[in-house]
Amino acid sequence: MLKIARRALLASMVASGAILAIAGSATAQEPKYGGTLNVVIQPEPPGLMLGLVQNGPTQMVAGNIYESLLKYDHDLNPMPSLATGWDVNDDGTVYTFALKEGVTWHDGEPFTAADVVFSADVFLRETHPRLRVSLEHVETIEAVDDYTVRFTLKQPFGPFLGIFEVGTMPMVPKHIYEGTDFQNNPANATPIGTGPFKFDEWEKGSYIHLVKNEDYHVEGLPYLDDVYWQVIPDAASRAVAYETGKVDVLPGGSVENFDVQRLVDLENSCVTGKGWEYFAPHAWMWLNNRNGPLQDKRFRQAIMYALDRNFAKDVIWNSLGTVPTGPVSTKTRFYTDDVPQYPHDPEKAKALLDEMGYDGEPIRLLPLPYGETWQRWAEAVKQNLNAVGIEVEMVATDVAGWNQKLAEWDYDLAFTYLYQYGDPALGVARTYISSNIAKGSQWNNVEGYKNERVDELFEQAAVAFPDSKRKELYDEVQKILVEDVPVAWLLEIEFPTIYRCDVKNLVNTAIGVNDGLGDTWLDR
Repeated sequence: MLKIARRALLASMVASGAILAIAGSATAQEPKYGGTLNVVIQPEPPGLMLGLVQNGPTQMVAGNIYESLLKYDHDLNPMPSLATGWDVNDDGTVYTFALKEGVTWHDGEPFTAADVVFSADVFLRETHPRLRVSLEHVETIEAVDDYTVRFTLKQPFGPFLGIFEVGTMPMVPKHIYEGTDFQNNPANATPIGTGPFKFDEWEKGSYIHLVKNEDYHVEGLPYLDDVYWQVIPDAASRAVAYETGKVDVLPGGSVENFDVQRLVDLENSCVTGKGWEYFAPHAWMWLNNRNGPLQDKRFRQAIMYALDRNFAKDVIWNSLGTVPTGPVSTKTRFYTDDVPQYPHDPEKAKALLDEMGYDGEPIRLLPLPYGETWQRWAEAVKQNLNAVGIEVEMVATDVAGWNQKLAEWDYDLAFTYLYQYGDPALGVARTYISSNIAKGSQWNNVEGYKNERVDELFEQAAVAFPDSKRKELYDEVQKILVEDVPVAWLLEIEFPTIYRCDVKNLVNTAIGVNDGLGDTWLDR
């Protein structure tokens, strides 16, 4: 009982963003300069060019190399970054940003409005499927002068000021990428941004080394000399690396859930759940709506009834999460629980399979290759499905193989988790609208779901005014999606970040470690 109580306490503190310090040191009055921070990155990113690759590990490392126009506090309020301020016209269709002067790229070239226009209107419209959906609301992007950029919208777009996070709209150097093959530009291997740290070296399978940007545009920052992102493939070894002092920070998801409490209990060890507010990670299984029995929504509904999602939350995730009711997280605007419910009901699942005449055709399950927790989860799902008569073949891959299979739609069921970005128009619609079906990405409508009414509702809700009208539309679309089950929603994940208490100011924005290291310092 004591162990369960402690686990529940940790989950509660992580969920609320509280910080737990065990034998923590007193906070110094003034930040200190110098020192090396060692942070685990798991798994190793497939690349660091943030405009081309948007998976979690890439965003975590590259968010300290690249920057965008804005940052966001823990309440998702916009704050200046490369933009010092912004104005909005009376009808909410013209946003004018004043850019910070004196900013340089890591190669010494000046950052100007031309880079913003190129990044948003050329590069990212082509390469960034999630941002592309938001940019459909933008008519023109213009450089008024070298340090002023004007975005003119086709109509008001409620969450527009939420799209300027670094992983969503990273600024890309025009002088390096204009007129090139973006995907194969040699600069992708040595990323150049404007951020507080510069890329130095990547020893594949070992570490990624970032060094202090001595010419950073924020006076006095960064405090650290350098950051090593340590690649340690084995979860147990990552825990040992923290215990022995090899690493200082274990970002959310770095260690298996069953190790979290033990590591938190160590001397000089702290934990926080803050820094995930913007992302609200939502885990599900892609259900390939194109394939075999998965084309029938009764089969997809049967999968939902077959899954024991509370077992997964309590046992596999150590209570670090919430069972979702549908596509919108409880942390995201316009969430509703007034939708069809899918309790664990194997008999209901069997009845649906009998009704549709399911003939036992086996289906392939692609686990997420992010560690033992995800493997155990896939095995639990396989057991749940086998129990109702669905034969499952597990398909093992590494991260690159997982990326490729999803991008090519070569799967039946596949684990994933995606971020919600504070508003359904930013992080939810992309998964379900039919215009976002395109091979080559793991982050769009990978399941191939098509519903004209859903398309209409998402389109209308994004631009509706006031918010009460947006809520009506999002309520309707959530009911339809939960009835259709285009994907199998599994868990709203809570990711605790564990770190040494002498690492100060580690998490100070709504994306945490992903862009916070410029302000971080060591009290040693």
